[in-house]
Amino acid sequence: MKDDIQAYNNVLELIGNTPLIKLNKIVDSFPGNYYAKVEAFNPGHSTKDRIALYIIEEAERKGILKPGSTIIETTSGNTGFSLAMVSIIKGYECILAVSSKSSDDKIEMLKNMGAKVYVCPANVSADDPRSYYRVAKRLHEEIQGSVYINQYFNELNIDAHYRSTGPEIWKQTNGKITHLVACCGTGGTISGTARYLKDQNPDIKVLGVDAFGSVLKKYHETREFDSDEIYPYRIEGLGKNLIPTATDFDVIDVFEKVSDEESAHTARELVKKEGLFLGYTSGAALQGVKQFAGQNTFDKDSIVVVILPDHGSRYMSKVFSDEWMSEQGFFDSKNESEVTRIQMVK
Repeated sequence: MKDDIQAYNNVLELIGNTPLIKLNKIVDSFPGNYYAKVEAFNPGHSTKDRIALYIIEEAERKGILKPGSTIIETTSGNTGFSLAMVSIIKGYECILAVSSKSSDDKIEMLKNMGAKVYVCPANVSADDPRSYYRVAKRLHEEIQGSVYINQYFNELNIDAHYRSTGPEIWKQTNGKITHLVACCGTGGTISGTARYLKDQNPDIKVLGVDAFGSVLKKYHETREFDSDEIYPYRIEGLGKNLIPTATDFDVIDVFEKVSDEESAHTARELVKKEGLFLGYTSGAALQGVKQFAGQNTFDKDSIVVVILPDHGSRYMSKVFSDEWMSEQGFFDSKNESEVTRIQMVK
């Protein structure tokens, strides 16, 4: 009788095979066809489910992770949620060093997933002992039997997307994709996906999205790390103040930087025009598409796939909070009517 029941053994079996959804109204003024790879359909609501499961299962296969082990990681929130979810199912302890830039929603979610959370200041250098990189490394050294995932410098981060995201997009577009647009933080998503797609067709253009305040675009263009590029910015999960080895800069054709404000408005526009309630980083990715389109990057025959990595529920206290948007100065004359409406409701 059990054989007649169609059910998954656990939530981890739902990771991957996310849908490709055609974008319509939000890109109607651009030439070409645009499709969103919506990673919020993963059970942990982000693309980070893929690397969490893949890296942990590789560590198990190699005997690095054993029963009773503790998993440690640095995260802006989404990777932490995915690791906590996998840890619950597989029975590991989970400790996370989280950037203070992460939304309160994310931090509370991590705690409720059973993870021990250390909130570290975002606006310090990577080698500062208070940075989430150094805190995670120190905890790993102190806790016997712990495993440090180290997504920024872990080649498995790239492999996870080479084996899943890339093949899925190739199959879903029937090999017709001409452009891939993706944000770059750790770099695993864009690098692994791009490697696979370029192995199938080296003519596919890979367009990276970076943040103002991050070093990635300039490093890609010059191969020089310029600390003068670094300043505080609000977008989570995008850009870096160091150079991650999990980014393969050779498979990325060009970078475009997006602003905090425009990315926030694009995230809000995405739900109003397409019914897709996605996160701040997804807004940044689509803002990148807009800017590339404005530079005549695409033509009528372009098949553009943009990876939208996160879910809007993680940002209720940020981009989907009118109060937060006002505090950041993101409601300007262009959005005056919305502010008026909010005030009338109050």
